[in-house]
Amino acid sequence: MKILVCISKTPDTTAKIAFVEGNTKFDENGVQWIINPYDEWYSLVKAIELKEKDPTTIIHLVTVGGADTEPIIRKALALGGDEAIRVNSISNDSFSVAASIAQVAKEGAYDLIFTGKETIDYNSSCIGSMVSAMLDLPFVSLATHLELNGTTATLKREIEGGEETCEAILPIVVSCQKGMAEQRIPNMRGIMAARTKPLKVIEPTSIAATTTIKTFELPLAKTGVKLIDADKMDELVKLLKEEAKVI
Repeated sequence: MKILVCISKTPDTTAKIAFVEGNTKFDENGVQWIINPYDEWYSLVKAIELKEKDPTTIIHLVTVGGADTEPIIRKALALGGDEAIRVNSISNDSFSVAASIAQVAKEGAYDLIFTGKETIDYNSSCIGSMVSAMLDLPFVSLATHLELNGTTATLKREIEGGEETCEAILPIVVSCQKGMAEQRIPNMRGIMAARTKPLKVIEPTSIAATTTIKTFELPLAKTGVKLIDADKMDELVKLLKEEAKVI
């Protein structure tokens, strides 16, 4: 079995968010970059779990980005990826990113293609569906569980008010969320081995971006919090009506 795991570089969740050039560009100064948590904790670790059950499984990683993404690719290799592919393209356009991933997937003939449910920076949650459409493959989104029986995949996903169980014949594209797997930490052996694992760089096909960023805006600053003693309920009700506008 061959699995392709899509990896994205995102700012650490504790990074200070600021913009430059008239609020049209993210300020990267002093930012710590990490593997997108949904890609790492759920997609990649699930692929590793499948390989532990079947050691013949091959795990390839793919990312779309510049040379500055290579440290996070090496970390993903340290966790358990066998080989990595970097498409040498810097783009915030979901369509062009998905097209670059689909280009790699077509050439690799993968049985499973995993994405995280979304990235924690843009939260677009559309790469998986775009890739599946471009490859004309079945797509299961927001999966929390996956089991394989030969070429049949049984997946579970959360829906409003319950849980849905799906079956699909490989190859398929799956976006993963919490519940699919548990976070792992690279060990020293994996870190050392990652240094020599293949990291192939390819150029993208000519793909025109379909979207552009006009401006970024920070959310409004949070207001202060007032703490009311438990025995002063009248004051609490008064504040809720007059300041919180709760009727």
